[in-house]
Amino acid sequence: MTATLERPTVPAEKKRTVTPARVALHTFLILTCLMTLAPLLWAVYASLRTYEDTSINGYFSVAKSLTLENFAKAWEVGQLPHFYWNTFLITVPALIITLLLSSMIAFGVSRFSFKFNLLLLMVFTAGNLLPQQVIVTPLWRLYRLIEVPEWISASGSLIDSPIGVVLIHIAFQSGFCTFVLSNYMKTIPYELTEAARVDGASVLRQYWQLTLPLCRPVLAALATLEFTWIYNDFLWALVLIQDGDKMPVTSALQNLKGTFFTDNNLIAAGSLLVALPTLVVFFVLQRHFVGGLTLGATKG
Repeated sequence: MTATLERPTVPAEKKRTVTPARVALHTFLILTCLMTLAPLLWAVYASLRTYEDTSINGYFSVAKSLTLENFAKAWEVGQLPHFYWNTFLITVPALIITLLLSSMIAFGVSRFSFKFNLLLLMVFTAGNLLPQQVIVTPLWRLYRLIEVPEWISASGSLIDSPIGVVLIHIAFQSGFCTFVLSNYMKTIPYELTEAARVDGASVLRQYWQLTLPLCRPVLAALATLEFTWIYNDFLWALVLIQDGDKMPVTSALQNLKGTFFTDNNLIAAGSLLVALPTLVVFFVLQRHFVGGLTLGATKG
């Protein structure tokens, strides 16, 4: 007698019930997305219109024609390649040094126990609570007193030098990065570090070859955020740099303003070109950025 095996029945998935709360939630999310995207979409629309079209028909009208001339004019008149390079000299060194120093501090705080472990982390985190505008005047006077070689700054001080702006970004961004990295490194099993120590690995090797590769997702997420914050900063460059040719790209929009009138369509095109690098960085690191934000959301 042969026994027949019956395939277990799989219960049908329950349909999600449409409740008033769910409808209200989705309505709120859709309206929020539209409100967020509306200024960006309107800037794109305005950048494709000519000054004559908007001056005659108004900005809230249907365009007679669309053109890319504003982008070419903004690229040339605003001297964007030159200011892109100035921003590159500030953003990239500040980003790399900030992540490097923050990861070192986070490694020491999270993997080793000493007396002032928690206090050190609190000091770095407290630096983020200090408004930057509060220290503008004393910092400017301090930068005037610090003497540097002429190859760093023609003024003989950190004023009017990209290095001075880089140091400011490192000081203000290290606290946040240290806090995030230390919390992530605490989730790495201590057995890995102990095994490496037993095998004779030095502290530097434990940090560089063991811990740091495991922090790639959170480092990518922090790199995306820090690049956006440092790239978009205008306060410290405006305060510490006096030479207009050394200003970052965020200041290039000032060159698009006329003496007697302002072409808002041209400024919209220039703004989109200035924002383009941040969009490129986000889309390149999007997968790592989302993964870094969701770290620790589920237990393995």
